[in-house]
Amino acid sequence: LTEPPGSLLAAEAMRAAGLLLAWALLRPAGTQQCHLTGPGGVLRFTDTHADIRVPALHRVPSSLDPLYGLVRRCLDLIQQNPLPTELLRAALNDPTSVQTSQVVQYELGYVICSMVALLFTVTMPVAGMCFCYCRSRRRCGGRLRAHRRSLGCRRHCLLVCLSLTSLVILTSVICAFVTSQRVKGQMEPGLGAVPATLRTLRQHIANVPQGVQMVVDQFEVPRQQIISDLGGLSRSVGLSIHAQLKAMTYTALADLQDRAGDLQTSLHHLQILDKTVRALASARAELEPVLQERRRRVVTLLDDPRCTSCASILGRAQSLELGADYGKVPSVEKVLKALAGLPRSDFAEMIRQGNGTFNSIPELAVERMAQVIQDLRDEMAHVTDKVQSIANSFPLPDYTRPVSEALVKAEDRSQPYLREAERFEQYRWIAGTVLCSIILLILACNVTGMALGAYGLSKREDPSDYECRGEAGAKLLLVGVGLAFLFSWLLILLVFATFLVGGNIQTLVCRNWVNQEIYKFIDTPGNLPPSMNLTRQLNLRKDSNLSATYRECKSGAGLWEVLQLERSYDLDEHLKTPKYTADFQKLLGDFTARLGDVRLLRSEGRQDLETFARSGLDEVDYGCFQEEMKNPVVQTSLPGLARSLEGLQKMQRNGTVAGRLAAEAQALWQMQNSTVQSQEALVAKLGESVQFLSHLAPHLQERVKTTVATTASVEAQLPVQAQQILRQEIGCFTRKELRYFTQYLNWVGQTLREDVASCQPLATALDNGRVILCDRIADPWNAFWFSLGCCTFFLIPNIIFAVRLTKHFRPIRNRLISTGSEETCPFHIPRVTALKL
Repeated sequence: LTEPPGSLLAAEAMRAAGLLLAWALLRPAGTQQCHLTGPGGVLRFTDTHADIRVPALHRVPSSLDPLYGLVRRCLDLIQQNPLPTELLRAALNDPTSVQTSQVVQYELGYVICSMVALLFTVTMPVAGMCFCYCRSRRRCGGRLRAHRRSLGCRRHCLLVCLSLTSLVILTSVICAFVTSQRVKGQMEPGLGAVPATLRTLRQHIANVPQGVQMVVDQFEVPRQQIISDLGGLSRSVGLSIHAQLKAMTYTALADLQDRAGDLQTSLHHLQILDKTVRALASARAELEPVLQERRRRVVTLLDDPRCTSCASILGRAQSLELGADYGKVPSVEKVLKALAGLPRSDFAEMIRQGNGTFNSIPELAVERMAQVIQDLRDEMAHVTDKVQSIANSFPLPDYTRPVSEALVKAEDRSQPYLREAERFEQYRWIAGTVLCSIILLILACNVTGMALGAYGLSKREDPSDYECRGEAGAKLLLVGVGLAFLFSWLLILLVFATFLVGGNIQTLVCRNWVNQEIYKFIDTPGNLPPSMNLTRQLNLRKDSNLSATYRECKSGAGLWEVLQLERSYDLDEHLKTPKYTADFQKLLGDFTARLGDVRLLRSEGRQDLETFARSGLDEVDYGCFQEEMKNPVVQTSLPGLARSLEGLQKMQRNGTVAGRLAAEAQALWQMQNSTVQSQEALVAKLGESVQFLSHLAPHLQERVKTTVATTASVEAQLPVQAQQILRQEIGCFTRKELRYFTQYLNWVGQTLREDVASCQPLATALDNGRVILCDRIADPWNAFWFSLGCCTFFLIPNIIFAVRLTKHFRPIRNRLISTGSEETCPFHIPRVTALKL
């Protein structure tokens, strides 16, 4: 069966459309995105300055923060005046002009507190001496004279009050102990942090040139990466061109190979067709007289009257004649003449050479790009010299000397004060520990006295009876009272001394440091004497001040941005990427190379295909061949007629007739096996060629035309597409390498600003100073005197309650016998005494 021509045409059209669609899809677009950079695209640089950083300190949350907040609020009430700018200006510029009244007016809250402390210091020893005198006269702390019913209630109230007072004192002394230890624990490292921080700042500034050079030396990281990428650039470009164009090229080569195969096969089948038709015509001419003779003899035999039942097959014998006549089919000699000598070109070699040329594109790219790769390597050496200019032109070494000198001077001048502060802190801690221990001793007397007194009362049956444990409790309470009188003035002196120092540090320094008032005071012209002009001493910009410099440094500015330079230095200008990559980009941008010159179909091959298409192969009437092949070689089946004759032979009584029938049957079998079967084999062979040619012929010209056009188009497009892919791959490579430059330059700017040449350590040092002084020392210091002051002032009610309670632990002098709910006074008989004249 043959396929309908319409179906073949549709299949061929779909095949051509599929080829064009594949070409369009695989064709590289100019806007095709590059492959995303993997983890290797992020450069890793060495930290070059980690050993000389100023670590930032922060306030550590504490369980004593509520106490610290309470003390600060108390100090805000005591000192409500703002920063005394006028007083400080006069004290710094002309100390002799400072008037005492101004100081008293500003320190009025502290003056009042000092008067209270002075009153306490004078009153408590005087009261103690009066108490001692009264005790010598048996007036204070003696015995009750009479027993009343309300004594029990009074005794319980005094016990509760003294217990609560002791509890408050105990809580306060514990807080005093804890805060004293915190001050001692923070004072030594805090004082040591001052020279350490100043030395770190000097080292930071002194190491700026070395740090800048180390940062510049890190350009070796992107340089090595770029050199490594350059080593694989050319082959990567060639492989990319090959990968993106191979589908289009291989499809065109496959199509060309199909047309070459069609030409070879068609020529082969045409030759077979021509030879077979000739052979069939010759065999028919030879078979025709033999077949006529055989028909005559068979008909004569069957007409013989002696032949029994022969009339039944007489008609078949009479129709014994030739069938198909291949002399009637059209000749293909014209087509064969047109195709004579084809193919004149070796299509197999042509396709092999085209395929080889296309597959050699990666090696060709390596060869063509060798020079530009070398030029790029040389350019990287020039870029290294340009990067070195960052270190060479960095301006800081000549302008940081004033800062270093100021830091050295500050370190030297701070040493005596730090030693004095350390010595004062040692004395404070010893005094505080001793006095807190005395307060604990007073509390121990209170607790032991109350316990013994209460126990003695429970064991005493008659209030007027003497009980040694109650008496001991009373004496212990009086010992506590004596200790309170004896050491209270020392406690108040320690409280006032630490209060005066810590309170002024908090209200004059820390409070104004937090709200930036100190910086404003320093920034105001005329507040500081010329010898303390920080802008000049630190060589800061003339248009700047300490507050602005502090803010800039805290936000991450570089030293060159806050110092006074002869000419401005813009780091961003020195770190612009085009300054270092312009020549690198130009080398890549100017590079061109023809990498897609592939010859798929030479002119002689094209002429062969065009001759094949014009040969007339599609003009031959293959339907005539097919119609003729439907006819058998002989109209009557020779095997069937021979079997019929053999059957008649068995029915004959006449031996001669039977012999003749057998001979004729044998002759027919011989004709069938020798002649007819050979012609039928030729007809089958002819059918194969006719079927192939009939399928190919309708689409021959269209296929050849498509193949020639596609091949020519691919040959024309390959260089164009290869150039586009080349530009695309070079563009991707350029952007990738520029990212390395950008990463490095961004890292340089960030490292110089935030680390190597940053002035942020200066701001961090100032913040650390505030944290150490205010949060870690001043807060526990002030909490210490506050807690110790609570202990001291609560000694007053402690003394009163202890003295009053002492009487209740001793026996009553006169016992009261009372009836009813009212108290009555006993009848007192006056003693008779001798009257001396």
